[in-house]
Amino acid sequence: MSILYAEARQHYEKALQLGKKEGGSPAVLDEILEEAGLKSSIGFSLGVQSVNLDQIVGTKTAGRKSSFSKSFYPLLKPETEFGNKWINLCKSHLEEGIHDPIKVYEYLNEFYVLEGNKRLSVLHYFDSVSIRAEIQRLMPPQTDDPEIQIYYEFVAFNHLSQINYVYFTRQGCFAKLQRLIGKKRDEYWSDEDRMHFSSFFGRFRVEYIKRFGRQHYTKISDAFLTFISIYDYDKNLSISSDELKKKMEKCKDEFLLALKDKSTEVQMDPYEKKKSPIRQLISGAPKHLKVAFIHDRNSEESAWTFNHDIGRIHIEKMFPDNISTTAYFNTTLDNIEETLETAIAEGHKVIFTTSPIFLKATLKVAVEHEDIKFLNCTTHLSYKHVRTYYARMYEVKFLMGAIAGALTENDKIGYIADYPIYGTISNINSFTLGAIMVNPRAKIYLQWSRLRDHAQDEEQYMKQIYDSFRQQEISIICDKDSFNAEEYTKRIGLYKEEKEGFWNIAMPIWDWSVFYDKEITNILNGNWKTEENKDKGQGISYWWGISSGIVDIVRSSRLPVGTKRLADLIKDAMVRGKFNPFSGTLYSQNGLIQSDKKAVLSPEQILTMDWLAENVIGNIPKVEELTETARTLTSFVGTDKGEHVL
Repeated sequence: MSILYAEARQHYEKALQLGKKEGGSPAVLDEILEEAGLKSSIGFSLGVQSVNLDQIVGTKTAGRKSSFSKSFYPLLKPETEFGNKWINLCKSHLEEGIHDPIKVYEYLNEFYVLEGNKRLSVLHYFDSVSIRAEIQRLMPPQTDDPEIQIYYEFVAFNHLSQINYVYFTRQGCFAKLQRLIGKKRDEYWSDEDRMHFSSFFGRFRVEYIKRFGRQHYTKISDAFLTFISIYDYDKNLSISSDELKKKMEKCKDEFLLALKDKSTEVQMDPYEKKKSPIRQLISGAPKHLKVAFIHDRNSEESAWTFNHDIGRIHIEKMFPDNISTTAYFNTTLDNIEETLETAIAEGHKVIFTTSPIFLKATLKVAVEHEDIKFLNCTTHLSYKHVRTYYARMYEVKFLMGAIAGALTENDKIGYIADYPIYGTISNINSFTLGAIMVNPRAKIYLQWSRLRDHAQDEEQYMKQIYDSFRQQEISIICDKDSFNAEEYTKRIGLYKEEKEGFWNIAMPIWDWSVFYDKEITNILNGNWKTEENKDKGQGISYWWGISSGIVDIVRSSRLPVGTKRLADLIKDAMVRGKFNPFSGTLYSQNGLIQSDKKAVLSPEQILTMDWLAENVIGNIPKVEELTETARTLTSFVGTDKGEHVL
């Protein structure tokens, strides 16, 4: 017996002990397919590729199932034929390495060995990261099952990138990864792209395992996506190991959040608790608070900023002895981080960024300043370091739709939307559902005001939209939700174009002072931490509706009595939580969305809508069809991006 053979046998005996300790057996693909009813799944070759050992979970058939533990450690005695072959393979590995590729089947991005189990076992024992494999991919039928949807997103991503060692636990993440590394939706990766990504991800993986222990490869992928959501991918490709460790340490709470099945607690109503002097003392709630508001535009030009600034002014009047505020206007993506740092340097302990495009910069600065409270106004998922807030405007839109459906004389209603972002689509659909609830024949004619082809002359383009409505005999129109400080127009909310002018039927109201008042009250009362403990360490997103007063509707006194009564009944049911516009059977332009008459779409399903209701005449524009300003906003919270919110 040679010295090398004796060494290989010793390795086998150690591997055997590991196998007996671990127990179990590898999964069997044939059994999985049979259970799923996919006996005749068709495979196609992907050629020879490198496969991470963490992703090889079983065998194709049950023939070798009893020879290995769950992680492919051997279970048979050294004297068996199996044991002898394993030892000889180990000897070859010690001499010159194992180079021949094994044969595997890939199903849902996990791999099952057809040929080469012992080669895999030897390499697994020696803690190899990957192995060369000839791959046959088995495609499951496409269904609405989230697991299958994620897999099809992976297949599309894999086609572009040739990367198979990254996989996510939530839908939309592959599109987000493609965007965050600077690629267009359908852009292929170059060899250099793959090399840089592999190096960066590999270093991240090593440090992650050192810090948090070995995790399933999907969890590491989720954490990596979180990391490059905070820190720019390109700027960190050559980051030193020490700097990478420091940044990962700052992100540890965000990584832990990504591991949760439910990472975000969506608060549908205000959290209120009476002031307790004892709790205020224990929690360290401040006696005086400096609060900053950072906007992307100014109040004179932007109705959105105007409404938020009214909220700021309100809390200054409500808490004259407890807070002082500062507003930073016309902030851009180029200087948002600098503005945030300025606000912190000037002593602000609570910072509201009122545009979704500022979320990433807010998060990046927040992980560096854990003593500051950060909130961003967006429908996007919240993070541990940044809470998000928004309003359920779709409730008001349903009321307006019901009124429009009751008043239309020819079943035609116009609707003008601006940005195809999350929230806007649910507003359109909710308006439509309200209209058809009272008038099943109603049709909603949808137009978009931020299309690139018409960007040179917006006023002229809007005139074309209005002329188009007149030609189609559409007189009842749902238009912009609000106007700014310098603007006055009759084309606001829901109105009817008449010979004598305009009849303003109903208008939505955003009252951000409600949110800012209650949130500052909670902070001053020491309830910020209480909310955190209540929600078990999850991220917190505030998504309040008509019941809180953050949104409401103003109606014309000319409305018929019956229509007023109908609107009152619907609003009352919403306030009491007895009615949701997205309940019951729902149809899109392409077919059935929800069949259960008792079901209600979840908050995430409502906000991530990328479909239009069946009675809508129109479509959702793609990013490339929008103006430059609209593309910027849509790239963060747009339905064309495949990224999840709330």
